[in-house]
Amino acid sequence: MKRSFPGVVLLLLAPSLLIGQTPPDTAKKIGIEHVAHAEKLIGLTFTDAQRDSMLDNLNRFLRNYQTIRSVPLPNHVPPAIDFNPIPVGFVFEKSKRPFKMSSYKGVKRPSNLEDVAFWSVGQLAELIRTKQVSSLELTTMYLNRLKKYGPKLECVVTLTEELALRQAKRADAELAAGKYRGPLHGIPYGAKDLLATKGYPTTWGAPPYKNQIIDEDATVIKKLEEAGAVLVAKLTMGSLALGDIWFGGMTRNPWNYKQGSSGSSAGSASATAAGLVGFSIGTETWGSIVSPSTRCGTTGLRPTYGRVSRTGAMALSWSMDKIGPICRTVEDCAIVFNAIYGPDGKDQMLYDAPFNYDPKVDLRKIRIGYLKMEFDSAHANKANNDSVLAVLQRLGASLIPIELPKLPISELSFILSSEAAAAFDELTRSKRDSLLVRQGKGGWPNTFRSARFIPAVEYLQANRVRYLLVQEMEKIMKDLDVYVCPTFGGNNLLLTNLTGHPAVVLPNGFTNEGTPTSITFHGKLFGEATLLAVAKAYQDATTYHLKHPTLQE
Repeated sequence: MKRSFPGVVLLLLAPSLLIGQTPPDTAKKIGIEHVAHAEKLIGLTFTDAQRDSMLDNLNRFLRNYQTIRSVPLPNHVPPAIDFNPIPVGFVFEKSKRPFKMSSYKGVKRPSNLEDVAFWSVGQLAELIRTKQVSSLELTTMYLNRLKKYGPKLECVVTLTEELALRQAKRADAELAAGKYRGPLHGIPYGAKDLLATKGYPTTWGAPPYKNQIIDEDATVIKKLEEAGAVLVAKLTMGSLALGDIWFGGMTRNPWNYKQGSSGSSAGSASATAAGLVGFSIGTETWGSIVSPSTRCGTTGLRPTYGRVSRTGAMALSWSMDKIGPICRTVEDCAIVFNAIYGPDGKDQMLYDAPFNYDPKVDLRKIRIGYLKMEFDSAHANKANNDSVLAVLQRLGASLIPIELPKLPISELSFILSSEAAAAFDELTRSKRDSLLVRQGKGGWPNTFRSARFIPAVEYLQANRVRYLLVQEMEKIMKDLDVYVCPTFGGNNLLLTNLTGHPAVVLPNGFTNEGTPTSITFHGKLFGEATLLAVAKAYQDATTYHLKHPTLQE
């Protein structure tokens, strides 16, 4: 039977008839009294007559849900609804220019190789390029440090030692043959344990998946291998990308072992700050690169949404997940990003935009905004935040006060909850969510269950407000190249994760207790090149990133 509406054609067939199955039980399971109670969950009220009229539809929906649940939906299967971060009238840069980086000539190998553990990727790359050190030596040194300090920090899920030694030997053989892949050639790194790696567990930090083997390499892992990088460890993450607690304990802040390293890229930030890897890969949905980088004093890049392939990565929120590097310097982030960005022919949400990084920048010619209200109202670390503005002005920058769009922000956070609940629907329905370590009100099990009651209409309405937010942010950014904000100032962190804008977080001082603090720079969509250059100019004028924690064995 066919019923027509303006612009819509509905086929009123039971789903079971469409796929050749026996129709499910047609007995009504939902009554008027259930509808009346459910109205309280959505903030609406209907009459008894209206409730009665809805029953056929509601019971049909319920049967539809049951049929749909019979279709296997692994975590990697995305919904056929994509978030578009591109504002109306946005114009992409089209020309691609050669990648530029600072000169590291003159770097010399120290007598004790372990002294380079905290060196930047650029410095390590020069040691390898000039054959002062082999990749095998460097890899062995970092593996030894991972074994020595990793257990106390609880930052390692799996050492990929066999793979690492094989990749390091290959890198050295290629270098001996005159084949140099670039600045990541032979550099040891760690990956957050939500990136699939062939032959090793990909645990997602959660007990239900601790023995999970995904027989493929994530695109980011492949791209780094093509760049010659050496994977030495799968690093810890908060369970299903929440916080710093995983099935093996709580990942520690190397500056203060009594603190967790924050999350969810907990191990990536901890291991990088502790000099256990040359760099690491993290992911962010709502602060998972920014927060642990702040806690551990690392430098992290959250790229524009749609810049780095998520193929082979655990999905939490399809419209918000982003993958980026966690390093010791801003330029390290640029070097790693240059290797991992761009289309892979699989992730359909990728955009083919160039990355034209050049470390040389004249801040007098860059339009830099700052969130005045957030700086003025900051209570924690205000002196450190204000010092950033002073440094930028000393470097020649003219700072422009700006304000964030006046739209609901925190109220949109259930977009993430809804998508996460869908990504782990089977975990909830199977009741294996009881295996997760965190079971309180703030844990995933409760969030997933609560999200079942978010109406589809409200999810779509929230995304319509999100569309307005994208347009409003473009009005602000069209007159800026970069803006700076206290890392957790106002609703900026959630806002920019919703709109997909890139951010660089880097240390800007220390607390009275001796733990790091941070500042965050934000750029235009796909404007990582300018963003990184400006952040580098600030970092080069300071020394916070050159300080290192005292480690415990």
